[in-house]
Amino acid sequence: MYVDGIGVVFARGRGVRCFEEALREGWRPPAQASSSLPVYRVDKETLTDRSVLRKSRRADRFSKMALLAAWDAAHDSSLDLETQAGSLAVILATGFGPHQTTFDFLDEIITYGDGNVSPTVFSHSVHNAAASYIALALNSRGPTLTLTRYAFSFQEALLLAQCWIDQRRCRNVLVGAVDVCGTAMEYVCGRKLRIAADGKIKPFDFSSSPEAVPGEGSLFLMLTGEKSSGSYCEIADVELYKDQFNAPCELMIVEADGMAGAETKYRDLIDSDAALAGYAPLFGSMMTGSGFNCAAAALMLKNQVKYSSPVTSNPDGVDICVATGPAELNQICCVKYNCENKKAVVKLKS
Repeated sequence: MYVDGIGVVFARGRGVRCFEEALREGWRPPAQASSSLPVYRVDKETLTDRSVLRKSRRADRFSKMALLAAWDAAHDSSLDLETQAGSLAVILATGFGPHQTTFDFLDEIITYGDGNVSPTVFSHSVHNAAASYIALALNSRGPTLTLTRYAFSFQEALLLAQCWIDQRRCRNVLVGAVDVCGTAMEYVCGRKLRIAADGKIKPFDFSSSPEAVPGEGSLFLMLTGEKSSGSYCEIADVELYKDQFNAPCELMIVEADGMAGAETKYRDLIDSDAALAGYAPLFGSMMTGSGFNCAAAALMLKNQVKYSSPVTSNPDGVDICVATGPAELNQICCVKYNCENKKAVVKLKS
């Protein structure tokens, strides 16, 4: 599968160029939420593009973030939406879905009774609402699916996309990840996670009690079975739950962001010949941060540039990427461990 387009909505703005600028610039302090937690939150102004959202003005933040990222990925690609919409499929991956809308719906039941709640809020509390908005906006007539698998939702979505392309169910698949950080998530994170007082996620501390900074956003990739002149890279393989993997690569992106409990298992990667990088400090802690890391890898492979890790706290003296500059890159691996120390690896090739 080849990455033919990228769309991004995150705390620093919207668009692949905005994401690339963030990779070059490095870390910025997160905003403060109403709960006083540091949070990487998408600005309201980022979600006001009327030309894209004209058919979804009543959508919630979850659906708007997903729709804008998917729209941008489709228009960043070589796909002709006028003639090829029928061959376009959509797979949306999420860790927690539109949880804030779900809680809003439950609040309305408590306040007004189940006979007087808003049908609009109810419809948006359904996980597949965002994918439906995307299909409607892009006139997609291929299969549309929402996949929820907590830590490995995005990896499972990539595997499913490969199956659909191999089986010729569609020529192109929009695969995306989206999660929102509402007041309910802020409360849970504040109670269950160790929040970084300085606002910095430290991917290379490999701590038994890592620090997190809640985040939100959406990332979509346009995937196709054939390479084009504008392709970013190839997604060569996705491995789930394998203890060992044979992946010679020049750079390994660790997806440690404080969301999965102890991160000591990442120490197993130190013995590899590849340098390590971690970009979670740019977009925050979220279950579907894998999508953003894969987008960073795709940009590096296309541009043949290594981007410095935005936070370089490195108590073990690991070989990490600390400078941005030209590099010869053939393969990058994105590695993530879940709460049970099960591993997922996405291999991307130039």
